[in-house]
Amino acid sequence: MPEGHVVHSQARRLRTRFRGSPVRVDSPQGRFAADARRINGRVVDSVEAHGKHLFIRFGDLWVHVHLGLFGKWRISRGAAPDVRGQIRLRLRSDSGYAELRGPTVCELLDEESTKAAVARIGPDPIKKSDPTPAWNRVERSNAAIGALLMDQKVFAGVGNIYRAEVLFRHNISPYRPGKHLSRNEFDALWDDLVVLMTQGTKRGRIDTVRPEHLPEIMGRTPRQDRHGGEVYVYRRAGHACYLCGAEIEMDEMQARKVYWCPGCQPE
Repeated sequence: MPEGHVVHSQARRLRTRFRGSPVRVDSPQGRFAADARRINGRVVDSVEAHGKHLFIRFGDLWVHVHLGLFGKWRISRGAAPDVRGQIRLRLRSDSGYAELRGPTVCELLDEESTKAAVARIGPDPIKKSDPTPAWNRVERSNAAIGALLMDQKVFAGVGNIYRAEVLFRHNISPYRPGKHLSRNEFDALWDDLVVLMTQGTKRGRIDTVRPEHLPEIMGRTPRQDRHGGEVYVYRRAGHACYLCGAEIEMDEMQARKVYWCPGCQPE
């Protein structure tokens, strides 16, 4: 599932391609056809990302998209190619096209429904939101901080990679109950997420390793992984920690893999 920095990048690309222009909207697959007809020919007023949720405004109506595990956007210049596969939503204008496939959510909302949907999403580090609502939930929760970080009603946009990496960077076990974090620890996590996730939107990949721990400095082999970027623990189960030498561990937490270093992040 794309993390928040990817969705923010997609929102920026859609704004660049379509904002201020009338757009031809259809649903070759058919599942969004009736709603597509309601906004076909309208002008795109704005495109916003809130965590992993994307909203495209057409006057008083909004298209709400959540990619989930299998959803993908294709956004490009020029004329749209012939339809191939299951395209849920297609946007076309003189400046390019966008095709959406396989999203978990693709729905048309009015203003009130859009406000309600946004209200259910937690503070977004990339938007530099006020983290107070997240802290209010964390400090009262018996749930593990590793689970809370993945709860989009608490931390918007944080996914499996950022979860694992930010906890490592602050020597916090993913199993520590939220209420056992101090406010200083929470603030440090939040501030780090703001920096890391904002960098992710600019670089188009996730890098979490500090400069002094880069391969060329430590004399180690660079990471070889389809996700790209240098990380400390994500997908490194069974390998030695770069800092303490302990074996990186992996387990499941709420049906998602969680990675941590038992030496640097003791329970």
